[in-house]
Amino acid sequence: MFDLLIRGGHVLDGSGSPAFRADVGIVGARIDALGDLTVAGAGETLDATGLCVAPGLIDMHSHSDFTLPVNPRAESKIRQGITTEVIGNCGFSPAPLAPATKHQLREYTAFLDLGLAWDWTSFGAYLDRLDHRIAVNVIPLVGHGTVRIATMGFSNAAPSADELELMNRLIAQAMDEGAWGLSTGLIYPPGVFAQTDEIVALSREVAAHDGLYFSHIRGESHTLLVAIGEAVTIARDADISVEVSHFKAAGQANWDKAPRAIDMIADARAAGLRVAADMYPYAAGSTTLTALLPDWALAGGVPSLIARLRDAKIRNRIADDMRAGAGVATNYDDVFLALFPPQVEYEGQTIVQVAEARGQHPVNAILELVIESNAAAEMISFMMSEENVRLGLQQPWMTVGSDGLALAPRGILGQGKRHPRSYGTFPRVLGEYVRENKVITLPEAIRRMTSQSADMLGLRDRGRVQTGLAADIFVFNADTIADRATYGEPYQFPSGIEYVIVNGQVTVARDKQRDVMAGKVMRK
Repeated sequence: MFDLLIRGGHVLDGSGSPAFRADVGIVGARIDALGDLTVAGAGETLDATGLCVAPGLIDMHSHSDFTLPVNPRAESKIRQGITTEVIGNCGFSPAPLAPATKHQLREYTAFLDLGLAWDWTSFGAYLDRLDHRIAVNVIPLVGHGTVRIATMGFSNAAPSADELELMNRLIAQAMDEGAWGLSTGLIYPPGVFAQTDEIVALSREVAAHDGLYFSHIRGESHTLLVAIGEAVTIARDADISVEVSHFKAAGQANWDKAPRAIDMIADARAAGLRVAADMYPYAAGSTTLTALLPDWALAGGVPSLIARLRDAKIRNRIADDMRAGAGVATNYDDVFLALFPPQVEYEGQTIVQVAEARGQHPVNAILELVIESNAAAEMISFMMSEENVRLGLQQPWMTVGSDGLALAPRGILGQGKRHPRSYGTFPRVLGEYVRENKVITLPEAIRRMTSQSADMLGLRDRGRVQTGLAADIFVFNADTIADRATYGEPYQFPSGIEYVIVNGQVTVARDKQRDVMAGKVMRK
């Protein structure tokens, strides 16, 4: 007698092998049997005739650590088929905190924060808060930027020996409390101020705890190849597994760098280094509007930035640097405001459109928008090529990460016109790039989004439909699965998702989410 029986489906087991007809029997939180279970009984039976049965999807790059405490149902993620999220990316995690500098982290991450309580200090205390009731599993990373802020605020100086030792202690404590590794955001303050030797030293501490290193690398545009080289250096010098986050070549002038960047990762792997990458299937990215500003303007945190922007002489210097190409390389016609609470009518408009409405030059408009939002404005930037999206998806070591948040189409969780990736990433791969354009095969796409991710993480009990493993399962219609979220209407759930099972419990059934919170914090 099974607790749950999935009958009649075509199993894509996560190995990359072709689908095979099998029933799946689940007892408790584990897969108990796989095969012809026609005569078996079960507490609940799901009819998967004509459907695909796959491992639950693993989102390799998420920022849901800032929304799950507010939105534990995680609708925008679970309804894609995601059962596990890697959180704490781009150098920012909500912990550990230091009382003297906690406000600095809160100010800088305001564009992600949808109402956190911030009433913890240690990494473990934050995980305890998160672990009460959540719909998805999470794998937490500790953010280098968060650790650096706790140690030395937004200083642009190199850490002293004592400060480096304190950062190592905070990282070691976070690893002991459940972190799976360290993340960096090397285009964001304070990560942008860290030199390679600092990252190597901290990564060695992580490696000593059998941890991983995830990096928003130091440049994704004109310095892409140098930044990939730095990631490879860290993998070698710290003897650590490295994940290059949201792989891309940003800016049309840099699109031709993508093949060489891919070759650099492949060469590192051939040399025995543990280097891989993840990506999302869109030609646009999204981040804070402050990413358009030069690095030096962000030293000291948000209050210092706002003070500089209100000083005419310094503001002119910032504007001059932006016109000279500092910050994220982009064309302002291709940059849209995604979140701007002071004037929501600007959301969905380009920077050029907003500037024209205000009678300003685009650079001046950006600086005013930063001031008016207290640096909490968010943008969407169309800066990648569709050809490179396809090229990335074809690499056997490339996994998938949404770079999104666990959102819902209501209240504060549905504000703005955020990037559609929070709702559509994984169905888009399966619909647009597998079924419609045949960029990769269906079994291979499932492998990349499940077992390939699990293997990189060292997650031994998930990522495959196999007896004895955790019953995280995703059932979908390969003929109809598709993303429906668009840049204009980003809060649209996908089609073709039939069932999502987390730790043996049916969480989504026939386009309806049940009141089930079967996820858990998976501590290292």
